Amino acid sequence: MRIQKFSRPGVILLATAVAIITSMVAANATQTFTAPNTAFVSYSLAAGANSAVITPTNNRSVLVMGFCTTSLNQSVGQVSLFHVPSNGIGWLGLESGGSGITQGFTGTVGHHIVWIDSTHKVDIQVASADTILIHNGNSVTMAGNVTLVW
Repeated sequence: MRIQKFSRPGVILLATAVAIITSMVAANATQTFTAPNTAFVSYSLAAGANSAVITPTNNRSVLVMGFCTTSLNQSVGQVSLFHVPSNGIGWLGLESGGSGITQGFTGTVGHHIVWIDSTHKVDIQVASADTILIHNGNSVTMAGNVTLVW
């Protein structure tokens, strides 16, 4: 049995075709990653005080994580939140201390979203249909931080 050899131009043409197909597959397989946007809010609130309002981005999911750093009250709570301009704030997440799931959608001022301390005195609340805030319902000053990622 005799094996025929390809001509030099045929080999070059075949190698070019393989390179083009490989490039096309690699180009379609690439994935673009973008760095997330974040907002970090530290708080130290006197008894009964509220933070300044925080405006979540519009029509996008936002991960909101709250952490109380005050000794003996340390805990975290988190929600995935969305903001529909002029209509309200929606969320689903976990209360601090493993006390359960929190969920809802409202624009009602003062409505509880998530507890972020172990004694359920510091929470994130609805401030308006477009904003949220941190509220200290404890009788002492409470401190911590809230991070938003979108």
